Amino acid sequence: MPPTHDALRRAGGDRVSTPEGLAADLAAGYPRAPGAGARVDRATVEGDLAAVARDGYVLLPELLTPRECAEIRQAVTPLLDRTGRNAFEGHRTQRVYSLLNKTRCCDRLVEHPRVLALLDRLFEPGYLLSQLQVINITPGEHAQLLHTDDALYRSPRPRPPLGAATIWAVDPFTHDNGGTVVLPGSHLWGDDRRPGGRDPRMTAVMPPGSCLFFVGTLWHGGGANRSGGDRLSLTAQYCQPWLRPQEAFTLSVTRETARTVSEDIRRMIGYSVHPPFIGMVDGMHPRRLLEARPSASRPAGG
Repeated sequence: MPPTHDALRRAGGDRVSTPEGLAADLAAGYPRAPGAGARVDRATVEGDLAAVARDGYVLLPELLTPRECAEIRQAVTPLLDRTGRNAFEGHRTQRVYSLLNKTRCCDRLVEHPRVLALLDRLFEPGYLLSQLQVINITPGEHAQLLHTDDALYRSPRPRPPLGAATIWAVDPFTHDNGGTVVLPGSHLWGDDRRPGGRDPRMTAVMPPGSCLFFVGTLWHGGGANRSGGDRLSLTAQYCQPWLRPQEAFTLSVTRETARTVSEDIRRMIGYSVHPPFIGMVDGMHPRRLLEARPSASRPAGG
């Protein structure tokens, strides 16, 4: 049982005498254990980071087995019941949101050690999951508008990324079926530069089970699907712990689901505190909400 508010105060909360001293106060009852990213060897992470620093992205081939891809396909295919609401989402692109409440099959993508190892080094401790969705580009879909993912945070460029994204191939990604297009080096551009016809572009051609990791400042977009088959994928996006995520997971994920997922995911969906107080609930750590044992159907923030 975590310590009570009075116990924390008796243990030292009253001795906080500097702003820096607040950093560990609220989170003292819930110390953060090393995440899955700590298991990745240093040389591998340094190689991945070097590619991200140079190009803005890195291809991580075949991180999932064919069996895992088949399990994911089986779990998400029945959920593909609607297409995009506009040209950006894609009128011939099927999307599924709120996956954490619908299947456990995709958790392994969110918390894959190679991904978390990169995030551990790019962002401050306690970074958050910003969104998780299925993207299925069907035949006849047009190329998506080129964009950057963290442009929604209105901060002048060039600057360090405020977010990062992964795109996981369940189907093979090819030049013809909507493979994601990236502009190498565009993560370093300023606000005065937009993609032009002479800028080099690279299509992420990769086999099933592979992951395209890129920072939120990289210009990219889904490719046109000129093939006769679908291009099934999933994307997980992340952000700094002091930013508002795209999806309000503490509202969309039930508390029962929050108890079920791993500690890494639980932290990333908002059951954590960025020092000194960001993310608190009623002046206390949000993990206390999971101790109340509400009904499984009740939203986590309800």
